[in-house]
Amino acid sequence: MKATILASMISASMFLTFTASAAITPFQQEVIEVMKMEHRTDADKLRDANRTPEIALDFFGLKPDMKVIEFVHGGGWYSKILAPILKEKGELHIAFKKEWLDEMDDLLSIDAMSKTKKLPIELDWNSEERRFNLGNIDFGMSDADMMLNIREYHNLNIEDKTKLNKATFEALKPGGIYVIVDHTRRHMMPETVEMRRREDPIDVILEVQAAGFVLEKSSNMFYRPDDELRYEVARKSVTGNTDRFTLVFKKPY
Repeated sequence: MKATILASMISASMFLTFTASAAITPFQQEVIEVMKMEHRTDADKLRDANRTPEIALDFFGLKPDMKVIEFVHGGGWYSKILAPILKEKGELHIAFKKEWLDEMDDLLSIDAMSKTKKLPIELDWNSEERRFNLGNIDFGMSDADMMLNIREYHNLNIEDKTKLNKATFEALKPGGIYVIVDHTRRHMMPETVEMRRREDPIDVILEVQAAGFVLEKSSNMFYRPDDELRYEVARKSVTGNTDRFTLVFKKPY
């Protein structure tokens, strides 16, 4: 039965590979210009080669006039690129715990970031389980164009993933895009301490589809052949160079 489901998903989806020889698009050039801006630190820029945002954001389908929710912005690496791109024609809403959002005030006072909107949600950190606890979640909108969940899906248990996927479906307009990027776990690999921050992409596909989404495409742009998929992502042998899957879902019309 599972094999049938997987075959159906693969045949219904488009799997793309980026080729380095592809011409730079106008949108990619815009992202490259943002990457040079002064509000980005040297530490931010050191990660650019591994994360290739000009390629990733283009693949996601981001447009400068979109209304975008970024779920848990971490250190704000993506936020610092998204905010200037969306500043004039679009909207960036950062969904995070209110107290943690308030810690961003200095960053959000910078002109390039000044149009970013805080989107407080019920969220806390469970230090015992080393995961987020997600409360009653409502993004307060139904017309978002895109939800970005970049390397945060692994920080939720299955109950909270279900809540998040449902809330995302409700927040997006028909045709809206839900992007998930996360560290890869080998298919059917059991839960261990080493696997705590890795996700089986097949499980993620099934979980998100259960909320009503359709898998539109995926990419191997973050494939890393030297990541053996068996170590915790902070280990010296893989940190900063983990194999990551990229999934782009769409809310049906």
